Amino acid sequence: MSEIIMVNQTEYTIIKLLGHGKGGYSYLAKSGQKRCVLKQIHHEPCDYYSFGNKIEAERNDYQRLLAAGIRIPEMLDIDIARERIVKEYIDGPTIYELVRDDAMKESYVSQVRRMAQQAEAAGLNIDYFPTNFVVQEELLYYIDYECNQYMEEWSFENWGKNYWSRTPEFMEYLKNHP
Repeated sequence: MSEIIMVNQTEYTIIKLLGHGKGGYSYLAKSGQKRCVLKQIHHEPCDYYSFGNKIEAERNDYQRLLAAGIRIPEMLDIDIARERIVKEYIDGPTIYELVRDDAMKESYVSQVRRMAQQAEAAGLNIDYFPTNFVVQEELLYYIDYECNQYMEEWSFENWGKNYWSRTPEFMEYLKNHP
């Protein structure tokens, strides 16, 4: 039997775990016949990042990304009390999978560089790690809502690009996370 999770007054059936990040667990879910992503915020310790109110940060970051013009999945619902978010499901490979499988295209790098320019113009950094980007119909989506105040050291050119091709950094990560 599939697990049912409530978000506000709507039931979602969990299909599978999509990923576990520093802020929560993301699941492929469905309500009726419509597939979506259901993110459950967690409070597990993270030794390299400190959080305030995670659910409020997600809501605020979503608005900041929209205002910056970053292509992101639509937030469909948010349940503050249960710390759950429902967002549009972007069906496609992650940049991580494309780099791993040696299937990257220069057009994806061009698209992330445009996103990086938009983010910087808005005073933001996004998390450029390649698991946070999905390609659907040749369009790149930033599927995480995390963003922070711009710092040059965490820009795409200074940090992110190290994971967008088969660099030593990417290969080391791949070896440690098969």
